[in-house]
Amino acid sequence: MPVPALMRPALAVLLLAALTGCAGGGEQRNTAAAALAADAPLPATVPKGTKLIVGDPTTKVALQLSGEIDTFSFDIEWANISGGPQTSEAFRADALDVGAVAEIPPIHATWTGLPVKIVASKFRKDPLQHPTYELGIAPGVTVKTLADLRGKKIAYSPGQAQGALVLKVLHQAGLTKNDVTLVELPSTGDVYPNALASRQVDVAPIGGVNIRRYTAKFGKDGATTIRHGLRDDPSHLYVRTKTLQDPAKAAAIREYVAAWARASRWVYEHPEEWISGYYVKDQGLSAADGRYLAELAGEPDIPADWSGAIARHQETIDILAKETGNPPLKAQDLYDLRYETVGADAIKGGA
Repeated sequence: MPVPALMRPALAVLLLAALTGCAGGGEQRNTAAAALAADAPLPATVPKGTKLIVGDPTTKVALQLSGEIDTFSFDIEWANISGGPQTSEAFRADALDVGAVAEIPPIHATWTGLPVKIVASKFRKDPLQHPTYELGIAPGVTVKTLADLRGKKIAYSPGQAQGALVLKVLHQAGLTKNDVTLVELPSTGDVYPNALASRQVDVAPIGGVNIRRYTAKFGKDGATTIRHGLRDDPSHLYVRTKTLQDPAKAAAIREYVAAWARASRWVYEHPEEWISGYYVKDQGLSAADGRYLAELAGEPDIPADWSGAIARHQETIDILAKETGNPPLKAQDLYDLRYETVGADAIKGGA
């Protein structure tokens, strides 16, 4: 429909104003969102209005108990998300900034086209005496050493820590997937203990309180566990690579990593408060179960040098690539070394 002549000047003015406003707003947004280069130093301060969405429920409780949860210079939205699959799904939906996982999810995310970076790493001192998992053995099955796994049905969860542990254990024993039967099962809740008890599988990696409960409940039937003798203690914070291109979020992540490290030490140094506040009140476990888990976890190790961790991560990647047919990755490419000393500095009082 033609525009009447009398309205044309006014319409032109409005259109010009709109275009000018859009251009000005776009310039402001572009300036505010100027991407931080991967090799640029991390910003020292967090701008006002910055917010992180964090999926790290355990640290949230630790910060509440230690009194540090309200001391951040930015806003945190806590997401009740844990584990690799949930975290990757939230990353892809642009619904999460920081996730807390073991060593496998960053590998799996990269293989599935989701670029991520590790920004914090924690381990256990004397890790072979403080394993995260043990191998549960079904009643009536004889497994005394790793070599006895040959021919057994083993629970397997691809893309998760327990699944990777199975492949590493087979490698350690000089076996391959062809020497056993891998039974794909989710490693959540009590799925593995029940699968063992029902003889759906002969062997399964079980962790946490399930180690104690499995033998307590089914030991009378012949259920046992054995230790696998491998390090299974990596714990990481990781983020999408594109999140680190936002200078405000990159700075906020640095602050969060420091708080995460302090929270880890607080948990170790305040076992009774942690058992009561987390295991009993938050997780609904008995005090005895909580005490077992606190002792099993041992003392955290937050290194200022990631070279050893990266070398071990590379070994894991090489085993997984060979067994799954995925392309090899360089472990160092998964780490953002700008954050390497942040956690260690924090527990020394340097951050």
